[in-house]
Amino acid sequence: MFDERKLRGSSTFPPHVIAEIQRAADEGLYYIRGAGAKRRVPTFDDLVFLGASVSRYPLEGYRETCDTTVTIGTRYAKKPVELKIPITIAGMSFGALGANAKEALGLAASEMGTSTTTGDGGMTDEERRSSKTLVYQYLPSRYGMQPDQLRKADAIEVVVGQGAKPGGGGMLLGQKITERVAEMRTLPVGIDQRSACRHPDWTGPDDLEIKIRELREITDWQVPIYVKCGATRTSFDVMLAVKAGADAVVVDGMQGGTAATQNVFIEDVGIPTLPAVRLAVDALQELDMHRKVQLIVSGGIRTGADVAKALALGADAVSIGMAALMALNCNAPLYEEDYEALGTRPGFCHHCQTGKCPVGVTTQEPELEARLEPKAAARRVRNYLTSLTLECQTLARACGKSHVHNLEPEDLVAMTVEAAAMARVPLAGTKWIPGSGGA
Repeated sequence: MFDERKLRGSSTFPPHVIAEIQRAADEGLYYIRGAGAKRRVPTFDDLVFLGASVSRYPLEGYRETCDTTVTIGTRYAKKPVELKIPITIAGMSFGALGANAKEALGLAASEMGTSTTTGDGGMTDEERRSSKTLVYQYLPSRYGMQPDQLRKADAIEVVVGQGAKPGGGGMLLGQKITERVAEMRTLPVGIDQRSACRHPDWTGPDDLEIKIRELREITDWQVPIYVKCGATRTSFDVMLAVKAGADAVVVDGMQGGTAATQNVFIEDVGIPTLPAVRLAVDALQELDMHRKVQLIVSGGIRTGADVAKALALGADAVSIGMAALMALNCNAPLYEEDYEALGTRPGFCHHCQTGKCPVGVTTQEPELEARLEPKAAARRVRNYLTSLTLECQTLARACGKSHVHNLEPEDLVAMTVEAAAMARVPLAGTKWIPGSGGA
């Protein structure tokens, strides 16, 4: 008999690390999965608002309005994007998601007066029909890229990188390359697709300016051009995007999800969304372009509080991906036998890359995809977006703000030294911002 009192796990080699070492030893391959980072990082949860009291007065929730509108693309576009709420749907491709999921997201976004985004692989007819405001992603792969589709879009997002895999290209494994996906991307059916990690006609940041001008000529300067970067060297990337002529910049933190990439990318590349938003705002302010070039922040946005805190730190809008999928029932406690067949349980699933999604979100298999009925799923996403918006307004009113964009860093304090340093707001109960030299 062993003495359980003498058992002590290693912090360097906990069970999940041991299991991964042994898996790698068995297979000789890196691990590919979907979703986002699972490691603990500083998040918006580490910030709290200073609600109004004697020194500030709040707004009455049922009698005084709190505006949520936002306009994106005011710098150069003839037709800026007008949104009723500052919460958009991030780029997720047809291929990564099924057609029903894409349609549901478009329907929900349209009902709420916000935008959705195509993702890699081009624009589907269902998505364009269901989305009143559709952003077309222009990626290094150029899969499905057609000038006519660019002209049909309401905005174009030039993707330089994603938060889940900065410096790496996308993946779509062969089991998800159906005949329709293959035709849209000009690929063979059933063969793994690995996208390029950089645009083929770029040799440096100056080429981004040329590319943006080309896109403006194709679209007759009508629509806004966004530039999306994974959060790494955020200050430099934002400045270069502004210099290149972007109307808006999208910064995607490391909590951002993906349909499939190497686990080592997801967990070990990039910086969290919390410091990224502050770095991006500082860069825009240094160029005197804050609010002139709009900032959209993504990566791990889950609640109305997350939305409000991102706006308070200086973002103009946020974008949600994984949270929107969860509103579609991703990881819901349904079809549990199918989760077990994947070797997981609801709440732990990150098997988007398999094409065997039990709830029909990230699959191309007709039987599974039929489990997601677009109109019913759209209602769930609409309800979720409504809740986020109401929560954001509630917090803004509590801070005495008549528009969510009036939230500011002065309304926030941090609960940890890490968060205070990253967001550059005081540690709660003090005037101290770590690194600022204050007391």
